[in-house]
Amino acid sequence: MTSPQSPTSDIPTVRNSAEPARLRLTALVVLALMGFILVAMETMPAGLLPEIAGELGASEGVIGLFVSAYALGTVLVTVPAISLTRRFRRKPLLLVGIAGLLLSNAVTAISSDIALSLGTRFVAGAFSGVIWGMLAPYAIRISPPAKFGAALAIVSIGAPLGFAFGTPLGAWIGTVADWRWSFAGLSVLAFIVAVAVVLWVPDAPGQRAVAGLPMVKVFGLRGVAIVLSVIFVWMLAHSTIYTYIAPYLRETATAITPDLMLLVYGVASLIGVAVTGVLLDRHPRALLHLSVLAFVAAGAALLAGQASAPALLAAAALWGVSFGGASPQLQSALTRAGGENSDVANSFLPVAFNLAIFAAGILGAGLLGAYGGMSLPGAMIVLGAVALILTLAGRRSAFLPSTHRSGGIQDAR
Repeated sequence: MTSPQSPTSDIPTVRNSAEPARLRLTALVVLALMGFILVAMETMPAGLLPEIAGELGASEGVIGLFVSAYALGTVLVTVPAISLTRRFRRKPLLLVGIAGLLLSNAVTAISSDIALSLGTRFVAGAFSGVIWGMLAPYAIRISPPAKFGAALAIVSIGAPLGFAFGTPLGAWIGTVADWRWSFAGLSVLAFIVAVAVVLWVPDAPGQRAVAGLPMVKVFGLRGVAIVLSVIFVWMLAHSTIYTYIAPYLRETATAITPDLMLLVYGVASLIGVAVTGVLLDRHPRALLHLSVLAFVAAGAALLAGQASAPALLAAAALWGVSFGGASPQLQSALTRAGGENSDVANSFLPVAFNLAIFAAGILGAGLLGAYGGMSLPGAMIVLGAVALILTLAGRRSAFLPSTHRSGGIQDAR
């Protein structure tokens, strides 16, 4: 546990005589592409429910468990797996994770048995969680200290790209060809990324044995719990309306379709990532406060602008810009809060993320049944406001004003 001292004095600086002098852009892009695959692989079944259900002779509700099984694997396996493997060298561990993801997804692509498919989805989710827990610390370890924020922004661009283009592309392939080709295509892409990792991503050592802390104690490090709380609440606010965007749009007085709405959101989210990359290193706390505040404003616009198509599209753009940079912002805060135990701290991130997805499905379904689609922007506003309050409460422990003032993020080599 950290001692009760100033919020910046307990974040050690990077000490390494072999620090890189510049961003390894190619390597970071490869890691970002891995993030794209992870998001697309998790969410793609949602766009293929009728096709998969029709071929396997099951209900869409059962096929919907493809997403739940994947998320369950992530939730149950990520934290202990990262804790057990934190001393391993990063590159071999990443390649093992990609291989497991590739093979389990390939089995799903050829399986005709529901139980086997659910099992392979669980395994894929487990490997996905391990990789997610590695990406942010890996990006930091191969980047110069003054560019940590930019490195995180580059790596994190894969997630919004996966949401914006990966899932719709997979659904389109499944519609014009066969749903199995969508899964097979992601396995092929994972193989290509594995080759790129071998060629262009430098290795990095794991954590020192003396630096290790039990994962329960890492969770108790000052700032880690509140960052994870913000991740859960903000993701819950986002996923509740993102998952049920179609019923929300049906209740508006516009003819906007979900694909158009999500495309606008996706493109705008890339702008949010770019803005984050520019500002994260020097103004992380102000950027986070403004992002959550803009997210709440987007929810208000979705509620108030229900009769105007331009207003809703503008709200979708504001939603994308505000939430697009959430991942690098929160990964940066979690990594700094974890210090030399950042690998274990980051392993909690996909757990919080996927727990929020579970909760969003339950919350969204309950709100739709009781109050209809117009209640979803209301939930976005309320939960977003809670996330904003949490960021303000964590100003001294979790969300520091500048990575430079805090001395950077320790890279325990």
